Amino acid sequence: MRTYDLSTAVWEKSSRSTASGNNCIEVALNLPGIVALRDNENPDTPPMIVTLAVWDAFVGGAKDGEFDL
Repeated sequence: MRTYDLSTAVWEKSSRSTASGNNCIEVALNLPGIVALRDNENPDTPPMIVTLAVWDAFVGGAKDGEFDL
C-alpha cells in the first residue's frame, strides 16, 4: 500500500454542509497529483486518496446530475 505525506493537507468542507457539520466529507485539493477525502467526524482515520483525473470525473458527473436520485 502506498503512503502519502498529508502533513500539508488543507482540509475544506463543502459550502453545502449543514451548520452542525454532520455527515460531511472534507477534501484536500492542495496536494501534488492527488486529492484526499476524509470523514469530518473521524478525521484520524486514513483518508481516501484519488488521482486528479478521478476527482475531475467525479466532479464532472456530479455537475451533470449523474448521481442525482
